[in-house]
Amino acid sequence: MSDPVHSRRGGGREAKRAARLGAVATFAPFIERKLPYVDLLGEEGLSLIEANAETILTEIGVEFRDDPEALEIWKAAGADVKGELVRMPPGMCRKLIQDHAPREFTQQARNPARNIIIGGKRTVFAPTAGPPFVRCLDKGRRYGTIEDFNNFAKLTYASPWLHSSSTAMCEPVDLPVNKRHFDMFYGNATLSDKCFFSAVSAPSRSQDCVDMASILFGDRWMNAETGEPNTCLAGVINGNSPLTFDATMLGAAKVLARANQATLITPFIMAGAMAPTGLAGAIAVTLAEAMAGMAFLQLVKPGAPVIFGSFVTTLSMQSGAPTYGTPECNLMINALLALARRLGVPSRTGGSLCASKIADGQAAYESAQTLLTTCMGGANFVLQSAGWLEGGLVTGYEKFMMDCDQLGMMQKMLGGYDLTENGQAMDAIRDVGPGKHFFGCAHTQANFETAFYRSPLADYDSWEKWEAEGALDIQQRANAAWKKVLAEHVSPALDEGVHEELCAFIDKRKASMPDANY
Repeated sequence: MSDPVHSRRGGGREAKRAARLGAVATFAPFIERKLPYVDLLGEEGLSLIEANAETILTEIGVEFRDDPEALEIWKAAGADVKGELVRMPPGMCRKLIQDHAPREFTQQARNPARNIIIGGKRTVFAPTAGPPFVRCLDKGRRYGTIEDFNNFAKLTYASPWLHSSSTAMCEPVDLPVNKRHFDMFYGNATLSDKCFFSAVSAPSRSQDCVDMASILFGDRWMNAETGEPNTCLAGVINGNSPLTFDATMLGAAKVLARANQATLITPFIMAGAMAPTGLAGAIAVTLAEAMAGMAFLQLVKPGAPVIFGSFVTTLSMQSGAPTYGTPECNLMINALLALARRLGVPSRTGGSLCASKIADGQAAYESAQTLLTTCMGGANFVLQSAGWLEGGLVTGYEKFMMDCDQLGMMQKMLGGYDLTENGQAMDAIRDVGPGKHFFGCAHTQANFETAFYRSPLADYDSWEKWEAEGALDIQQRANAAWKKVLAEHVSPALDEGVHEELCAFIDKRKASMPDANY
């Protein structure tokens, strides 16, 4: 990124916008929230849902499929295990979580200045993870490649509003399934120095990521005081909802937990399919499933860092497709964030979610509804914050830039009110007095650059000026923005010895197995 541009001369709207895009924004590794939480469900409702979740765990149970070790762990802890169905004694899961799971923890970044603290009154934004397709104005919708993945790693690194990368901002389908995690880890590790994720598509791939992280972080991998690894990776562990965990997710979760890496235990709930249409019931199923997963990992390794993840949406009763940004989705998100705080663990939910196929008005209002609910409700970790389209099938280049603009607005808003002397501005009010304007006063001159959030994409000019300069819509402006960022990318420095050792590990592991698309 270039140095800040302070000149007010030089070419109208596009020059000003280019200056804002090129300016170095102040980076914070996470948001420290100054606003109170907005809780929509009161004590009576939250207590009722907690009681119903306990009933689900005790009477209905959760399946742990194709993992004999998991069943033996539950049995040894005193759970009722019948086949693959585990029923937990009343209060067992809650006690395991509250006795052992950390209320907050630090995830290490390659650059220590970018370490993130997850929990408390903090919010971390990370981009979309997992879509097999990408979209841009130039090429339309197509399968993602490793070049696209690396592009999104660069865009994530450049954004001051994204505090972490993710596992796969898109799936590089041009690479073999069993080897692409090496290239994704390498891209995140070399093109950025922010926090990022582990692969979880197989336990062996999670172990590869743990091994690569130990190389990448070197002396910072092990904590001298605790004698165990620092938390340098996180992995999303989705339940096979409702109320089921499969061997792949359980295996990956155990690898990460035993290495003291973080897991985001996330039921994938679509009310009307994986949960009932009654919102209270859907929330209770989500809570029960997440508690079972988090409690299990405390049995695997007491103190393992976990995040109460929730991905909740509804179904169109006409088409069966998932919907986003609806009142029902937002009500569920808000309640689950409050339930995580009561449980005493960090929370995660979705960010800029939408069902729209392109970065249009539907995408904008659905994403804004979801993101605002997420931020006001107090989510600690917001995955899918930038790029999400088509219900998670697509990562959009233009949508990525538009979403990052919204994240900047959320960062400004969560900073709350400035009640300092400068924020009160009483001297300015005295100086200007009645019937005059504040444009030229000393206070305005001192604060005009930073007083208000300045969007790099929005157009605030007159219609005549907008038309004269090309009549560009926001997708066209976002298209120019992501191309500019990629053209100016400079990878952060990485120790040459570490780089060589990482490449040697990757080459050796790739050579040890044939290509496979599973």
